[in-house]
Amino acid sequence: MKSLRHLLYTLCMSFAVAAVISCDDDTFGTSPSLSLTFSTDTVRLDTLFSTVPSSTRSFWVYNKSGDGIRCATVKQERGNQSGFRVNVHGIYLGQTNGYATNEIEIRNNDSIRVYVEATLPNNYKGKPVSIEDNLVFTLESGRQQKVNLNAFAWDARIMKNVVIKEDATLATTDKPIVIYGGIDVKEGATLTIAPGTTIYFHGDGGMAISGKLICNGTQEAPITLRGDRLDNMFDYLPYDNISGQWKGIHIKEGSYDNIISHTDIHGTYDGIVADSSDVTKTKLTIENSIVHNCQGYGLMSVNSKLIINNCQLTNTLKDCLFADGGDVTVNNTTMAQFYPFDSKRGYAIHFSAANHPLLNLNCANSIITGYGNDELSGESDAESDNANEFNFSNCLIRTPKITTDDSIRFTRVEYEDVEDTIAYGAKNFKLVDGNKQRYDFRLSAKSHAIGLADKETALPCDRLGTKRDDQPDAGAYEYVEEENSLTKTNL
Repeated sequence: MKSLRHLLYTLCMSFAVAAVISCDDDTFGTSPSLSLTFSTDTVRLDTLFSTVPSSTRSFWVYNKSGDGIRCATVKQERGNQSGFRVNVHGIYLGQTNGYATNEIEIRNNDSIRVYVEATLPNNYKGKPVSIEDNLVFTLESGRQQKVNLNAFAWDARIMKNVVIKEDATLATTDKPIVIYGGIDVKEGATLTIAPGTTIYFHGDGGMAISGKLICNGTQEAPITLRGDRLDNMFDYLPYDNISGQWKGIHIKEGSYDNIISHTDIHGTYDGIVADSSDVTKTKLTIENSIVHNCQGYGLMSVNSKLIINNCQLTNTLKDCLFADGGDVTVNNTTMAQFYPFDSKRGYAIHFSAANHPLLNLNCANSIITGYGNDELSGESDAESDNANEFNFSNCLIRTPKITTDDSIRFTRVEYEDVEDTIAYGAKNFKLVDGNKQRYDFRLSAKSHAIGLADKETALPCDRLGTKRDDQPDAGAYEYVEEENSLTKTNL
């Protein structure tokens, strides 16, 4: 026991001596040859709406010089004129210290971290304008090193808690439209969104429709509804590719005859939710549109009448399309479930008669696919007398082949090989890249959706305006043969 105490005492004394020697060796040089090393020479904050705070970027400052380095000053070259905010190793460069500090020491083989944000001023121009500043490190030797800070400021028309009580139109003019707190369309009022308009919703923003919504896009001038983050989460990943950036569209109980045409809705929580209503009245007609990358449902219909033509409903945490009863007609639509952020994703299409009668679900000339071995789910309540009427025709479906009595509801259907667990349903499309969240749901030459649609019931043109031929394809997109690719006849 005595020898153990002696050993511990010896070790403690050795550590103490080593610490003292280490402190004595912490020298700081003033040679002009000494310099810092930076993890980047430029901090880019991408494009930002003027007066709207950015996300935070950071970089590292390393000392690999062989000696300690003191900074005589670290300062923002333009002070408070640029709109950038900087924190250097826990010291905020603000007005009280003249946007500079002289308290930075970096020992040899040590490092510090610098954080950068920005709220850029208005530029009073109709386009993004470059804003720059430099973070200047002046060493005790007099040597200066700089890290460039840059971003583009884009003046916006910022609207907060918009209430529509009478007929109104939103249109992009000289400035983009940014919505905080959402848009509330009251009963009796119609909100029309003009062709070519893009509306940027802040995280707390969405649309609540008690009156009527007309998204009146065209092939030449589509409408885009998206989040307001223009910057990147990572160099390869824009925030615009991340789900849950805004709240989406909620069509309430008494709202009917809503129209969404040539509209791209993406990055939402729920894309579109239609509340229970009178199923003899059309609640929503959605055509030639996209609902993509949602943190909830893509399109959720509760006991409502919907018409869905030439649409792309893709990549949702819950179901891409969920019909909870009601009357839903689907034609030439691509429902593809490749949601990248959670393995517990829903179905490409899910329908139910458990809570409400399913008076009609007619799905024709469409694609139902995804990562799962079964991307179609239907349910009923054995104890209720609810109607459960559904039919699938001329569709490509990733599901085990239907061999039960329900097979009469599946006519001229192509069942995907669910044993193919390498390509899954991704082989149908030009690009499915879950790592970088890049997707192109136009048909690949390998897709069995090519030539599958019924020429009598297929829509005359696809979502992009391409005319369908005498052997039309299932889904929202007609296959366009590329150079050296196989023809439909060869397939």
